[in-house]
Amino acid sequence: MDGMKLLVVAALLAIVVSLGMALYHLATDRGGSRKLVRALTWRVGLSVALFILLMLAWRAGYISPHGVTP
Repeated sequence: MDGMKLLVVAALLAIVVSLGMALYHLATDRGGSRKLVRALTWRVGLSVALFILLMLAWRAGYISPHGVTP
């Protein structure tokens, strides 16, 4: 269980770092739009991968929702 939490936190941190890199490239405009698009592509890819990881972990029983009343 602790490994899954660590993996999710690491993925969220990577997403924030990628978003920060995109902001840096947007603000400085040193690398042109290519670096900006690449950083945003990484962010979207990491977000989709995290979503799929969470769905697979839920399906496999590694995580379970709590505090949600149907």
